[in-house]
Amino acid sequence: MVLPLLSLASLATSNSLPITGADFDLNDLVSRAATNIYLAGDSTMSSYSSGAIQGWGQYVQYSFPSSTYKVQNKAIGGRSARSFTRESRFQAIADSVVPGDWVIIEFGHNDGGSLGSGTDNGRTDCFGDGEQTCATTYDNVAETVHTFPWYLKAAAKLYLAKGAKVVLSTATPNNVWESGRWSWGPDRFYYYNWHLGGPEAGVYFVPHGEYAAQAMNNLGASVVNANYPNDHTHTAPYLADIMAGSFVLGLKCGTSDLGAAVLNSTSSLTSTVLGPCISHNNTLNALGRREAWGWGEVVS
Repeated sequence: MVLPLLSLASLATSNSLPITGADFDLNDLVSRAATNIYLAGDSTMSSYSSGAIQGWGQYVQYSFPSSTYKVQNKAIGGRSARSFTRESRFQAIADSVVPGDWVIIEFGHNDGGSLGSGTDNGRTDCFGDGEQTCATTYDNVAETVHTFPWYLKAAAKLYLAKGAKVVLSTATPNNVWESGRWSWGPDRFYYYNWHLGGPEAGVYFVPHGEYAAQAMNNLGASVVNANYPNDHTHTAPYLADIMAGSFVLGLKCGTSDLGAAVLNSTSSLTSTVLGPCISHNNTLNALGRREAWGWGEVVS
């Protein structure tokens, strides 16, 4: 839908934005007229302008009506929940969100490792599932490192306070056919994401890794192997599109309003290589554990 100039000008006025001179940005006004879907993640989600690999975030927009939803891909390679926090990237998104927006958070590939090895790569989180902390020095600066769940909770609270809603998504798998036979299982980051979700708090859970593994099982070894051109983590555009579809299916099979906004019907997705809805893909599953993480209270 193309908005008339008068409507855009009125929108600018209502948001106290200048509509004349160098500060006038039509794209910004269109963005404010739509519901924004912000993507926060690492290289597996980020967009690439060219080359052999592509992140799945590049294809999410095609599953939503462009007139009412606009995907803002803020994912960047090499980041973890910790480094995304330290670099104020979560905060930058919070500075832009408005009530009704959505933020999809997916990390895990760069969050592992050990801080006790003597070398801090600036990405490894403190091991633990709650309030544990680790003391370290990174780039000649003393830093208190928190756990993976702590970083996700802190980010989610920023967005909830602004009236946005959050989707916690588990990381895409590495090549599930790398060993010659299909193999996949949930890791601790999968559990952490699941543990934090709960729609009553405006935080939803998508088992993206499991849906992606299901799709790659259906694709078979030869197709999957051919679409990891550089390593076992980063996908070629074809498989990135499959990864995006697997996320959208997980969203559609859940209970969020964002899933209801997906253009594709559930049957049109499940009838493809993506496979069926996973039986436990219900955001209500996590509700029994919300209180342990402080999601029981309403953040206002």
